[in-house]
Amino acid sequence: MAETNISDLIEQYLKEILGEDDIAEIKRSEIANRFAVVPSQINYVINTRFTLQNGYIVESKRGGGGYIRIEHVDLVDDTKIFDELIDYIGDSIGQSNADQIIVALLEDKVINNREADLMSSAIDKNSLRISDKVTENTVRARVLIGMINRLRFESTDSHE
Repeated sequence: MAETNISDLIEQYLKEILGEDDIAEIKRSEIANRFAVVPSQINYVINTRFTLQNGYIVESKRGGGGYIRIEHVDLVDDTKIFDELIDYIGDSIGQSNADQIIVALLEDKVINNREADLMSSAIDKNSLRISDKVTENTVRARVLIGMINRLRFESTDSHE
């Protein structure tokens, strides 16, 4: 339980830094020292909570002058992110990761609540009703990619 709490605190701290600028450049060791945790705990928080499907791009440079740069991206204004989301989805995606993508699209106001509900329903395991998990995740990926492609074109059209 303590690990979850410290992860929440680290996430909150990083989001506060991001709140000022939408870009945070940090040193893993400095954050680890601040929270008295090992650097791998910082990696865990970044790898699980600052993901592309949650609306973040993370860049890491190793070495003595190394840093981690976290950038919150606005999916509405940055249509190249749709390509990165599609690359992330690939040929297969599980329910949880797909739901995270939909939540990020909703939070960035790319879609509204009704559209989010429709997307979630379309890719839900109960709607797909495929007994083979591999096939289910493949179909989910195809459906989600189709919807994201449609959003990209609407987003591009609406900015012209």
